[in-house]
Amino acid sequence: MLPQLSAPDAAVHPRVQRYDQPALPSVQQVHINASFFSAVFAEELFNLGPEELGCLEDRDEPGAKVRVIPLELQRLFSRLLLVDHQSASTTDLTDSFGWNSSEGTNQHDVQELNRILFSALEHSLVGTSGSTLIQRLYHGTIVNSIECKECGNVSQRKEDFLDLTVCVCGVSSLEEALWNMFVEEELFEGNNLYRCAQCSRLVTAAKSAKLKQLPPFMTMSLLRFSFDFAKCERYKETGRYSFPLTINLRPFCEQTDAEDSDFTYDLFSVIIHKGGCYGGHYHVYIRDIDELGLWEPLEEDCKPKTQKKIKEEVKESSEPNLQEDDPLSIITAIIAQESSKSVLLDQLGQKLMDKTGSSWSKRFRKHHGPIGKFLQSHNDVFILVSNGTRVALKANPPSPVTDASAPSEQTTSSEPSAAPDRAASDLQPEANQKPQPKPEGSHWFDLNDSTVTSIRESDIEKQFQGKESAYMLFYRKTQLQRPSEALNNPQYKVPSQLIQLAQDENRRLQQMREEFEAANNTLELHLHLAPFYKMVNGVLQPVGKDPAGSVNLSFDRRKTVGDLRITIYQMQELWEGDMALSVAKSLPAGLHLYNTLTDDSVSLYSAGIHTNTDLFVWNGKEVCGAGVRTGAEWEPVLLTVVRPFIDEDVEQEAQNGAKSEKCSAGSENVGPGLKREARGFAGGATLGEVREALGEQRGSLLCQEHKRGEGGVLGAGEGGGASGWRVFPPDDMQRTLKELSLKDGDALLVLEPDSFDSSVFTRDGDMVTVTTPSDCRWLQVEFRPQIKGGKEEQEEQRKKVKVPATGNMLLCEVKQRAIEELQLQEETLGAAYCLRQVDCSGKLLPPVFEELSVRDAGVRLMTTLTLCPGNAPKESQLFLHFTVGSAPSTGMEMDIIVEKTCTVKECLKAMLDAVGLDGTSWHLRRLDWCEEVGEPLMDEDASLSELKIGNGETLVVTEGLLPPKGFLKLSVWLYVDLRPMETDCSRSETSPAEQQTQGAEATDGSCAQSISLCVGNAAELRDVGKVEISDDATLEDLKTQVLTLPALQDACFPITSFLRVWQMEGGRLTRILRGQQLTLRKLKLTTGTDLCVQGLLKEEELGPKQVLLNIKMGVPGERSYYPAEELVWDASHDSSPRSLRTCLAAHYGLSPDSLLLAKHQPEKHAWEEISNWTHQVSKKKKKKKAESLLGPPFHLRDGDVIGIKNLLIDNNRDFVTAEDQQGQQRLREQAEQRRKGEQPAASNGAGKTKSRKLEVPLSISVGVFR
Repeated sequence: MLPQLSAPDAAVHPRVQRYDQPALPSVQQVHINASFFSAVFAEELFNLGPEELGCLEDRDEPGAKVRVIPLELQRLFSRLLLVDHQSASTTDLTDSFGWNSSEGTNQHDVQELNRILFSALEHSLVGTSGSTLIQRLYHGTIVNSIECKECGNVSQRKEDFLDLTVCVCGVSSLEEALWNMFVEEELFEGNNLYRCAQCSRLVTAAKSAKLKQLPPFMTMSLLRFSFDFAKCERYKETGRYSFPLTINLRPFCEQTDAEDSDFTYDLFSVIIHKGGCYGGHYHVYIRDIDELGLWEPLEEDCKPKTQKKIKEEVKESSEPNLQEDDPLSIITAIIAQESSKSVLLDQLGQKLMDKTGSSWSKRFRKHHGPIGKFLQSHNDVFILVSNGTRVALKANPPSPVTDASAPSEQTTSSEPSAAPDRAASDLQPEANQKPQPKPEGSHWFDLNDSTVTSIRESDIEKQFQGKESAYMLFYRKTQLQRPSEALNNPQYKVPSQLIQLAQDENRRLQQMREEFEAANNTLELHLHLAPFYKMVNGVLQPVGKDPAGSVNLSFDRRKTVGDLRITIYQMQELWEGDMALSVAKSLPAGLHLYNTLTDDSVSLYSAGIHTNTDLFVWNGKEVCGAGVRTGAEWEPVLLTVVRPFIDEDVEQEAQNGAKSEKCSAGSENVGPGLKREARGFAGGATLGEVREALGEQRGSLLCQEHKRGEGGVLGAGEGGGASGWRVFPPDDMQRTLKELSLKDGDALLVLEPDSFDSSVFTRDGDMVTVTTPSDCRWLQVEFRPQIKGGKEEQEEQRKKVKVPATGNMLLCEVKQRAIEELQLQEETLGAAYCLRQVDCSGKLLPPVFEELSVRDAGVRLMTTLTLCPGNAPKESQLFLHFTVGSAPSTGMEMDIIVEKTCTVKECLKAMLDAVGLDGTSWHLRRLDWCEEVGEPLMDEDASLSELKIGNGETLVVTEGLLPPKGFLKLSVWLYVDLRPMETDCSRSETSPAEQQTQGAEATDGSCAQSISLCVGNAAELRDVGKVEISDDATLEDLKTQVLTLPALQDACFPITSFLRVWQMEGGRLTRILRGQQLTLRKLKLTTGTDLCVQGLLKEEELGPKQVLLNIKMGVPGERSYYPAEELVWDASHDSSPRSLRTCLAAHYGLSPDSLLLAKHQPEKHAWEEISNWTHQVSKKKKKKKAESLLGPPFHLRDGDVIGIKNLLIDNNRDFVTAEDQQGQQRLREQAEQRRKGEQPAASNGAGKTKSRKLEVPLSISVGVFR
């Protein structure tokens, strides 16, 4: 029993290398790592040259024998050793296995992969000097002996092994398991005697096994996964099972006269499984025999006890001084305690959690933001080094001696030629450094996906037991000593051509790193030059539109501010004097300066300069003789300055389209009377300084636009043509714009004392009202006559006129003046006309209330009203659109005016009278948000205002009585059995009711829709109509109402219990509705549910746990079934497979043990065999979960098809028919079309559900080399 595993990200080399292919599951990763670190295995592969293996470049040549798998393994091992890269891709290796991308993600047992990979290697190396590689390194021999106790005859049989599978259950250690295998004898006695070939009879004998030949590398596979036949469930052995670091196999061998070194093995790898028997994850402990990895012992292991004690005392004394709520002191303490005086950025969060017990996000993010931004905001304390990967204290940056992996920011790229040897040079101590003492014990690493961790030998003991425990053990003979030249030498035994490939790849990687570093650290800066700017009201404004005033510059963020200053000096050759660089920002009012970069030794990154930053280049003192205020408190504000503008020639100028010469640049005339001008002012300037900058007298008034709510006076731009302004009191003249909360876009009205002599401006206390001048007091009225003809003819008949109007003028007066000026007295005589506004799309809005004034009605001056036929509503009335029968189309609605207090019933009657309809079988519905007929107005006695029906809303007059509250609208289909039409012998199986409904459907052309149904017999579903019924009605009421449908009036059913009602989902029958007296609400039916009715030969009343199944007995010797039958299975007391098998056996008169059952899955065209099984239950649960076919994985429900095989007369256990195979082929074709991006062809609804991928055994494709 093998565990099912999840695929991790990658496997890793201790040199911080990993396999860069997420598709490679952990089982392959850990095995390749274990094979690689046996050293001898990799070296044996390296000894095979191109003359034996061929060249990968010739793999596509005809007739060329290229052994791809060993060549790809050679390249992978050389990359792990020599390439200076974090990851090593395994794509080429898995491609050589013949795997596609999906096969690479399949999970298998690591022992299975071990055997299959070695078998593939053996086949690949046939005919080469390495043909016996696996045989020499891993193969051993076991001798099985049986000794006759009577004659002493010994029968022996040799058996080769690649790995030893040892028992875990019932033993406590590896030595005990080996003792039981190779020392203890098994006696054949009693009822279990052995037939001796020499004695020719059954005798007492003893069976034993011994190791005859030991391989250099011994692999032990631990049987962690077992099956409990009593409970019928799998489980994992998690008890303690110890194994030694060094083991002597002499007691278990046949020949014991050699030296101890021939039998002694050292552990060098442990594959660990974490999880249970149904899923888990592999990782591996590996001993670095050649010391190629960067093994870093823990500090506690390297320091003497006294030093540890001192460190603990210092830690205890310093812990209370930390301020737990101050992240600055905590991070500072964390960095100070590191020996390198720096911390990797991606490890800082974990160290913070270890220090405080909670993460940054939970404790500090709300008040301080992300941790990266916090470090940048405290650039006076922290500094980022190693290209931004580590953080250190600015007062004590790490030195190259204390932290060789964290160079300072001012690093220069190394020469490309030095890159290939970096992997080896990193392992050699520099001449000026003292060699560190070699740690005691061996170098062990934990390779877990993309993480490599140095571990102690004592950590291996943690894998003796538990859910995370050892699964495979790898031992090597102690006498296999590594040569001294192999230590710390990654190029040992690597062929020269592979070294050259690694060097070339290192050069490419170095070039890519340089390009990446350049691209990743390049900033785009926008330089603004002071000679092209001037100070206006404390705001920097460009002198003109000269593009030379703004220069874009690309610069490396790792360089210093001084380097940037020098670069700008070189660009601006004519610059004289000092140069200051200030961070600027373009605001609506102009350019504003913030902080100035003064420290030339700080990098741009540490200074907080990011891409698209604006920098202002100036002398640091003044711009065009004016001082510059910097900082956030002086951010400029862009105000809209409004001034009076009254001129006698305004009308003439407006007609000529000319602008007044009094309007300065950037100003705008807002009609006669006012002009607006955008002006920028420093945010720290007082309101009095703003008045002086505008050139106004001390007596001039400054006003702020007053915006009122709905209940107050209308604001500027609203109906009526007047706006209000609040006068700033004298005390506000000494307050700044920031203190007054003025922001960009706010309007500021400037008035001189004599402005109030005009009728435009009136003052009441601290409020000033600006009335629109007479030239703006008009409304345009357009007359649209209702005439027939083309659009051009209608445009010619339209008439327009401007009517003088004020905000207090009644709209009825506006209409009367328009009729008089348009000379429409004769046309409007005896007819009603109203004024209507038009929206932006040209659609007419509801008529305005003519008894209100222009201001009260919300009509803006200088807009257009349309004079249309129809009555104008009063303020107490509603103007509604309505239509009869369906949702209205454009221009087809009818209009009506009703009182707001009118009830729904009265409104309906008025609409019916308007269209000439009578009767009581009508009700009103509203339109929903998508302009379709929506929910009905249920409360007929409620007023329109209570139902919140607004002016201009559309209602639909719908035929039919108002449905009761909680009504359901259900679609009804009829189940029609087609078998009587096909064969005469089965006609008796169809009920008379069904025959009658078939005849009725054959003559009734109203049911045009039908759905083919496959439930083991030929049948289809026909649409017979819809019913509306209350959800308080019972199932019996539903059946009665269904029988009143026109399509079922000719059908005859004695009582409703002869009718079966199915609920449908997706065109399939899903469940039978049970309980004649249950309400539809309890049956959980909702509006829009599809129901299917089926006539029966007898009454039916199914219980809640009775399941209706379609059963089919297989035809012996054929891939087909007899016609399906209906069977009611009572699962109320027992829903197990045994109960169903017993029920079927009683139905057919057979023995339950002779039946084989399977459930049909029509969407997959497959059969799922039903057998006895037991759910896995946690040990914490005392009660065993009962077996139930109503739950997972079968979920039996009404209408499911059950196939039956009688094993007494039918040896074929396969349930799949020829039709199923054709359906599976269609599904595969559709899946292939979807993969290629094509639209699969529809085939009877098949393929709607994605088919599950079939499980295939693990295999590796190998060419033929014999």
